[in-house]
Amino acid sequence: MPFVDSLYNTAYRMTRNAEDAQDLVQETYFKAYRYFDKFEAGTNLKAWIFRIMKNTFINTYRKKQRTPPQSDFADIEELYESLISEETTRKIKNPEQELLANVLDEDVKRALDVLPADYRMAVILADLEGFSYKEIAEILEVPLGTVMSRLYRGRKLLEAAMLTYAREHGYIRSGEPQKMRSSGEDDSAEAEG
Repeated sequence: MPFVDSLYNTAYRMTRNAEDAQDLVQETYFKAYRYFDKFEAGTNLKAWIFRIMKNTFINTYRKKQRTPPQSDFADIEELYESLISEETTRKIKNPEQELLANVLDEDVKRALDVLPADYRMAVILADLEGFSYKEIAEILEVPLGTVMSRLYRGRKLLEAAMLTYAREHGYIRSGEPQKMRSSGEDDSAEAEG
C-alpha cells in the first residue's frame, strides 16, 4: 500500500478524526484498486490516489450533511477514560517543553483548521505533504495559478493568525515592527523633524 502514511496524515487533517481518517484511506485504496484500469501509465500515481481521496472525502462530507448528527455513548465514555488515563500516567515535564510540545502545536493546528477549506488543503498538501504545485493542481483539479494563489493567501492567513497569537501571549511586542535602516543612512532627516 504505497503512500499510506501520507494519505493517512492528510486524511486525518481533513476529517479531524482517527477512525474517519482510517475509513477514508481504506475507501481510497478500495476505489484505486477498483478503478486501476482508469489510471494512465506514466502519470503521477501519488497524485491520482490523492485525487481519489479528495473526491471521496467531498462525497462523504456531502452525504453526512444530509444526515442528522448522532452521538454514541461508548465514544464519550472512551474519551473520558482516555483523558483520565492520560492525567494519571503523565510525566512531569519542564514547563517550557510542555508549552512548546502541546500549546503551540495545538495553536498551529487551530490556526490551520480555521483557514478556508481551499486554502487549508493547498497548505497541507504543499507544506506538510511536500507535493509540488503541479501535483497539487492535479489533486485538487484546479489550474496551477489557482494553487499558487491559494498557497499564498493560506500562508498569509496562517502567518497573521500566528502573529496575533504571539502578540497576545507576549512572545513579540504588539507594536508595529520597526524598520531597519542601513548603516549608510544619516540621522539628519530625523533631526530635522
